[in-house]
Amino acid sequence: MKLKDKVAIVTGGARGIGESIVRAYAAEGASVVIADVEFAAAEALAKSLGDKAMAVKLDVRDGKSIADMMTNVVGRFGGVDILVNNAGIFNMAPIDEITEEDFDRQFGVNVRGLVFVSKAVVARMREQGRGGKIINMASQAGRRGEANIIVYCATKAAVISITQSMALELIQYKIRVNGIAPGVVDTPMWDRVDALFAKYEKRPLGEKKRLVGEGVPYGRMGHPEDYAGPALFLASDDSDYVVAQTLNVDGGNWMS
Repeated sequence: MKLKDKVAIVTGGARGIGESIVRAYAAEGASVVIADVEFAAAEALAKSLGDKAMAVKLDVRDGKSIADMMTNVVGRFGGVDILVNNAGIFNMAPIDEITEEDFDRQFGVNVRGLVFVSKAVVARMREQGRGGKIINMASQAGRRGEANIIVYCATKAAVISITQSMALELIQYKIRVNGIAPGVVDTPMWDRVDALFAKYEKRPLGEKKRLVGEGVPYGRMGHPEDYAGPALFLASDDSDYVVAQTLNVDGGNWMS
């Protein structure tokens, strides 16, 4: 098993890509912490995986919530070896409709939360002295701008930049930091995304989702399960010499 005796925290781990990663890590022997603001869903997933899974309620924007999570994780499993910063939110609006509240909310979850959850985990990893793995979920939206998605694209560009800077700082402690940039992924969130595109691009409901799926060179949108393998690779010893990279997992949508 690739993650035997490892402890992994997955933020936003109750649904979608996060759930897929949680299940993959548990299958490979890890004790998994499902850290999510949607505690009921996290708890249900943890129960389905048995004693080596634990649910914690986490608001990544709240320092006390982060500290409480770390206390609970260390108390239950003794430490942490892997962090997946998967929690994230999306919204879109033309520039004349962007609000300060939504700007702060998206940056609060997608950027601030990632940084301060990482800070707490890194402190524990350094204390343990055995290194670790941090995986940040970015997006193809961080590789290029998109009309009416100013704020979200900016947050994901920040994630890619933070991944690089954090990796260069932490490799001296054998903490390897990398990212994954998904493309378009068929999760329940995409129904809301499709509705927003319908509103701002004057499209029928469902049309944008169909078009983006058809536009992927692979021939379809991604599925949450498509991200389990890459996340497992980056969490395992197989990727020890991979540092500061953000891996495109998007069916060929973006080449770099």
